[in-house]
Amino acid sequence: MTNNTSDNSIIIIGAGFAGLGAGIYALMNGYKAEIFEMHDKPGGLCTSWKRKGYTFDGCIHWLVGSNPQSPMNQYWEEVGIAQGSRIIDIDEYMRFEAADGRTLIFYSNVDKLEKELLEFSPSDKEPISEFIDGIRMCLSLEAPSKKVSLPVRIFRYIGLGLSFAINGGKMQKWMKISAAEFSGRFKDPLLRDALKEMWMPEFSIMFMFFTFAYLHKKNAGYPLGGSTPMSEALERRYIKLGGTINYRQRVEKIIVEDNKAVGVRLIDGTEHRAGRVVSAADGFSTIFNMLDGKYADDKIREPYEKWPIFQPLVFAGIGVNRSFADEPLSVSGFSYPLSSPVEIGDRVRNRLWIHIYNHDPSMAPEGKTSIIIMMESRYDYWEKLAENESAYKAKKEEIALILVEQLDKRFPGIASQVEVVDVATPMTFKRYTGNWQGSFEGWLITPANSYVVMKPMSQMLPGLSNFFMCGQWVEPGGGLPTGIMSGRRLVKKLCKEDHRKFRTTIE
Repeated sequence: MTNNTSDNSIIIIGAGFAGLGAGIYALMNGYKAEIFEMHDKPGGLCTSWKRKGYTFDGCIHWLVGSNPQSPMNQYWEEVGIAQGSRIIDIDEYMRFEAADGRTLIFYSNVDKLEKELLEFSPSDKEPISEFIDGIRMCLSLEAPSKKVSLPVRIFRYIGLGLSFAINGGKMQKWMKISAAEFSGRFKDPLLRDALKEMWMPEFSIMFMFFTFAYLHKKNAGYPLGGSTPMSEALERRYIKLGGTINYRQRVEKIIVEDNKAVGVRLIDGTEHRAGRVVSAADGFSTIFNMLDGKYADDKIREPYEKWPIFQPLVFAGIGVNRSFADEPLSVSGFSYPLSSPVEIGDRVRNRLWIHIYNHDPSMAPEGKTSIIIMMESRYDYWEKLAENESAYKAKKEEIALILVEQLDKRFPGIASQVEVVDVATPMTFKRYTGNWQGSFEGWLITPANSYVVMKPMSQMLPGLSNFFMCGQWVEPGGGLPTGIMSGRRLVKKLCKEDHRKFRTTIE
């Protein structure tokens, strides 16, 4: 049992982006950091895995802050991800195919997007204009990078302030409108369905505007190699700064004495102590299992009882002996209608969303391609099914067969070219990351809880000192940038408590 109770030491639970980010910034500021991670690799949900020579990426489609002139890019430099990353910007965000042969393209460039939408559905000119105006509004709502000179930065901050003053009312309006509500304004059925499917229907439409604004500014590019190289870059940066990581070490309890967090107990019974404890792990497990719910008041319980989460996924990785060289490159793939409704997993589905990784040759052997299919699903369905191991495996095998069959209808001959199919369920996500209900990004930001954007959730629990949280369960909306920013925000708080000047370095 280690017994280091100096205020300088921090134990961090979880080696995902938030945990590694918190550790990196803690080390930059003179703290001693030690991470305990249940898995055998870094990154948490930002991960990929190999099957028969194919790589299936479970996370990254685009990376906000990829543009070197973006203020977020500074954070990527600080944590060691920007260095060495090769970013590509893709012309198309997504395609939607209709049963009548029409194809709707959502371009990354807002001008091309506007032209495409107006030509596709002239009768929807009014809501299309609203959509495009919302994106253009967000183009001016980004802080200046510290890489520009101070006078230029001051001038841009003045412009940013004016933009917020002018657009504040519009932003509040859009934050209170969901994607589903907004899509109802469109007459064309494909356009209407596309706007609902490409974004979670409950999510505030404002965040779709921001996504297209980032894409237009080439600030949401794809890092070649995908998720694992980014996670490994974080790990290298953390270790080089002097941090330690303990893999395959699952925390069972947070040790509390006199309402003060003093360490952690692992499932093997060993205890490790430090001046502070930070959980970057699953929020529900942290609050209600590791701490037995003793520090959860009504405000802490409310999100877990009332807020919607990003729905868990059935995730299928398919390795195909085919190049797909003639298929357009895409940020998020395409959606196509099935010839007839098909029951896949827990529900009947009319369409499939397909992401062909022909934009990243590192994901498959030469001349071959990895394909990803993701489908929302219910955690309780899979939890009950998993009680019978043979039934659980049989359902996964059934899904694999159905998906290949449906793909063959869209790409004739592909069934004979499929070399591997790997199906993951919400239970898979739960097993490897501990995430509550298998959710991949925590809380959705909806019109009902959009106030958290202006007033972030607390990183502390009432009545418990020397304990903090960071990551997607205290940062609604989730995402990789949010994970890093959450860890950074936490360490700034610690530095303020300890009367230290918060410092960052770039390797």
